[in-house]
Amino acid sequence: MITDEEVADDRRLSPYTGYTRAHWAAAADRMLLALRPYASPDHARIDLPGRSSAYGPDSDSLEAFARSFLLAAVRLRGGAGADPHGLADWYAAGLRAGTDPTSPTAWPRPDRLDQAKVEACSIALGLHLTRPWLWDRLDEATRQRTVDWLATVVGQPYPPINWVWFQIVVETFLRSVGGPWSTEDIESGLRVHESLYRTDGWYSDGPERAYDHYVGWALHVYPLLWADQAGELCPDGLRQAWRQRLAAFLDDAVRLIGADGSPLMQGRSLAYRFAAAAPLWVGAMTGATDVAPGVLRRAASGLLGHFHDHGAPDRRGLLTIGWHHEWPAMAQSYSGPGSPYWAAKGMLGLALPAGHPVWTATERPLPVERADLLVALPTPGWLVAGTRRDGVVRVVNHGTDHSVPGDERADSPLYARLGYSTATMPPLTGATIGDPSDNSVTVVDATGRRSHRNGFVTVDCRLVDGVGWAVSRADTHWVDTADDTGPDHGSGRRGRLRRGPVVTMASAVRGPTEVRLARVDSADGLDGGTVLEVSGWPVAGDVPPSARTGDDPPVSVVAGAAVTSRLVGVAGFEHAQVRREQASSPLGDRVAVPVLRTAAAPVPGRVHVAAVTLTGTGSDPADPGGDPADAAVPVVAVTAGGAGDTIDIRWPDGHTSTMLLPAAPG
Repeated sequence: MITDEEVADDRRLSPYTGYTRAHWAAAADRMLLALRPYASPDHARIDLPGRSSAYGPDSDSLEAFARSFLLAAVRLRGGAGADPHGLADWYAAGLRAGTDPTSPTAWPRPDRLDQAKVEACSIALGLHLTRPWLWDRLDEATRQRTVDWLATVVGQPYPPINWVWFQIVVETFLRSVGGPWSTEDIESGLRVHESLYRTDGWYSDGPERAYDHYVGWALHVYPLLWADQAGELCPDGLRQAWRQRLAAFLDDAVRLIGADGSPLMQGRSLAYRFAAAAPLWVGAMTGATDVAPGVLRRAASGLLGHFHDHGAPDRRGLLTIGWHHEWPAMAQSYSGPGSPYWAAKGMLGLALPAGHPVWTATERPLPVERADLLVALPTPGWLVAGTRRDGVVRVVNHGTDHSVPGDERADSPLYARLGYSTATMPPLTGATIGDPSDNSVTVVDATGRRSHRNGFVTVDCRLVDGVGWAVSRADTHWVDTADDTGPDHGSGRRGRLRRGPVVTMASAVRGPTEVRLARVDSADGLDGGTVLEVSGWPVAGDVPPSARTGDDPPVSVVAGAAVTSRLVGVAGFEHAQVRREQASSPLGDRVAVPVLRTAAAPVPGRVHVAAVTLTGTGSDPADPGGDPADAAVPVVAVTAGGAGDTIDIRWPDGHTSTMLLPAAPG
């Protein structure tokens, strides 16, 4: 067995990662062959170790087969059928048994198990990609049973999210082999897809503000793969629109990858890891991008290399629920041991031959490796700030919460925080389950419960003279989520509700520094025991991070092995502390978060100001940086006015900016 460890790096062709197509092929082979010891003798089931999903072990087994089959199909397609590991025969045997209703290893049918609707798509797409080497060589009985199994999707209801593509792809394959299919199913699915499009290349995965990796690995990938599969079923106008949208999205997507290859740690299903590379490869396949081939491969190889270097796949060659290592608490309800193999979509580049420009071009640097970057993305409501010195990309979030305006659920930690980055992950569990613990502005009641901002309204998101500026306003609320034991699909939890004040939050961003402003605009829920709190970036590590707090001005610093998180009270905060948690992050056993608080209940109308920074440590020996607690702090002046508060900022580099924090309506 060839492994990626045995392939020599090529620093001439790939000066940033060393990775070539041979590394990708070896990584795919390693992942596929590592699954075989867990397969049934007839190959229909792959029963991986780990906690089962809410759908049960039969579903999990099918998931592992289907998603790995898609990877095998990509491998066969790119090699024009070359098959040194017998992938076609191995998976053909699994198809033969899995679609046989009399077999003890028969798969659950899509019309009887919702998750099977998802996996049917991977099987159909894999069969499409490998048609000359697998489908065309199957015996007639197996082909008919496969058609019968796939055909149970026809006429079935699908939720109005990325799932509609699972039906479209399956029925299009059925059409190509003379099976049953429905024009209405495909047309209604396409209508749903179009309803998910917003602006500037961005989709939302559903009617909520669900901006996450599904935008790329599902809502951009499936349409253009299907356009190739569908032929005349795909109108030319749609095909062209999808190409333009992908091109716009990829301009943003490459900015969201850190110099260390880490994707943005935000959104659900993060256990799919390097699936984030999928839209990059589709851009290369279709030419629907202005991003150079060398940048596309550098980005994709950076993603794969990041996880490889941090232990994923593990020593057994398996992808587990987790990030760098196995961490079962990271699972959503639908996540099972086979779920991470949707990382197969991140290896779509292997479907391209070795002579394709994306494989032959010399790697070129990512945007964050070329220069500091600052971008406003109004659709998801993000300010993107990357710094070349440390290679860290940060997102300041005033538009995404996996919810809709006015919804009063608890905040989802992977969607509703004020900040996400390629170097930090929000604590996902903790002592006070459900309360925001990092990168938040909250009102803390007398019992210590922190408020939520889910359902906020985005007021602004743009660049102003070299500074990112974003504003949101929330009807804050306290939520007791103890009784919500329903499935976790990414949204915040429901529970008994207590209303808090209206809080306007704003961010001015320049370099690694965010000036974070908070103004309480009503007195609802305020009493003598409430205080206003702002929390900074979470730092995780196996060793407890060091912390420093001061009183004049209040400052809290958490310095970890990889990053330093710093929070300084510029105006309105009196107390600094460090919040510590254990077993709450896949990045490390311990998490520390800098925190600032007021001494008393916030006064409505007063603007509170903090300087929030996240910097990489040890990234540039020529620029050690010194003690982060002594770093320069922006000078901020606030002037009240009828239309709102004027915010004047003098940044540490001497740049000045003036913003208007608008008054609350009414």
